[in-house]
Amino acid sequence: MIEAIIYTSNTGTTAEYANMLGQKISLPVYSLDEAKDKISDSTEIIYLGWIVASEVKGYKEAAKHYAVSAVCAVGMGGTGSQIKEVRAKNAIADSMAVFTIQGGFDINKLHGVYKAMMKVMIKTAGKGLEKKADRTPDEDIMLDMILHGGNKVSQENLSAVLAWYQKETE
Repeated sequence: MIEAIIYTSNTGTTAEYANMLGQKISLPVYSLDEAKDKISDSTEIIYLGWIVASEVKGYKEAAKHYAVSAVCAVGMGGTGSQIKEVRAKNAIADSMAVFTIQGGFDINKLHGVYKAMMKVMIKTAGKGLEKKADRTPDEDIMLDMILHGGNKVSQENLSAVLAWYQKETE
């Protein structure tokens, strides 16, 4: 039985989703740091983390301590995109539910190495996507986020997670 939602957030969008999900399914929500003092090891959880180059931040640490039932990876790409890459990069078993959820991007909320990395990405990937003539819809979404930033957090983006949870608890 899933007992909590645990998350790692950098700019706040993953925390928004974790709290929104917790309210919808009536589970307590903790940051990964808070959970260490509040949740016992092996507790079954849903984990939310932000994406950096397909890596879900905090997932490996969460998986060491808790029984992760589902991973929700929050990033700039469209909801439902990049699932294969996220699963592969994080070595997530095919049997575990994985969701990708569009969050947001605000370079001013990033710190240290992540801010420097994103500045480089804006210059390289952003320019490359801008020049690409046959962009996919997902690439258009990514380009818009890179160039203009923004917060795309919405309850609608959690619909697949909520449908999965409902099936799990029936």
